[in-house]
Amino acid sequence: MAQSRLEKIGTIFTRVQGLLRGGAMKTEDKPIWYDVYAAYPPKAEPRYDRPAPEVPVRNIFYAEDVVRAKLHKQNRPNETISLFDNKRSTQSQQFMKIYENLKSQGALDEQRIYETALDLLAEQRQQSRLDATSEEPAVAGIELNVETKSQLMSDFMEAGGQQAKSSSPPKERKKDIGVGINIDSLFKD
Repeated sequence: MAQSRLEKIGTIFTRVQGLLRGGAMKTEDKPIWYDVYAAYPPKAEPRYDRPAPEVPVRNIFYAEDVVRAKLHKQNRPNETISLFDNKRSTQSQQFMKIYENLKSQGALDEQRIYETALDLLAEQRQQSRLDATSEEPAVAGIELNVETKSQLMSDFMEAGGQQAKSSSPPKERKKDIGVGINIDSLFKD
């Protein structure tokens, strides 16, 4: 047997080394990385039980993260985002553009800039909705009145009733067709 397969015992290098010494692995079958690892071993052996280095994780915050967090906490933009659509920017991206433009002007304090950016974003979204509805076909934008809705519902109900009357159970349809295979006659002894 060629040593243990458990990853906690030894490293992949020592396991392959044992396979080569024991003859379980031919020298032409050894991995490509084996000779490189043997020539340039790592400073610290990559073992399972080696403690992780104590490296402090730095907090990475950008200046816009505070404003964006405030936006999402107070307003919760609920939009569907398509990761395939690179042309359209999200609500928070639009908000940050407006916010940065207002901040670069420097006339207002942070709270007033935030509130003004929210107002401008709402106006921009309203305008885009109006543009989207004006571009839709005329048929999709027509509001159906009550009489038309009731007429459509009655037509739908009538069609459903006629379909139920004309359709018959599957057994009766088989007899009416007259063409087919009689299964009982196939399995007679």
